[in-house]
Amino acid sequence: MSTTAKRVEHENNLKKIELHKTGKKKMLPRDRIRIRMRCRLCGRSRAVYRKFGVCRICFRNMASQGLIPGVQKASW
Repeated sequence: MSTTAKRVEHENNLKKIELHKTGKKKMLPRDRIRIRMRCRLCGRSRAVYRKFGVCRICFRNMASQGLIPGVQKASW
């Protein structure tokens, strides 16, 4: 599946999540599907941190650049 197709699928999943949150479940189709969390930056579907909404790779890059407040590389 191409990156653009993954992004479109991710946007559709976000819409479904919003419908669940607002209580408009009747607008959703009856078939159950698994909604996967995706990285907001690159679209990766594995190792996505819920708190930040990004994958481990993007998180590491952002943390090393100092873009995430309160996060620093450990050293001992």
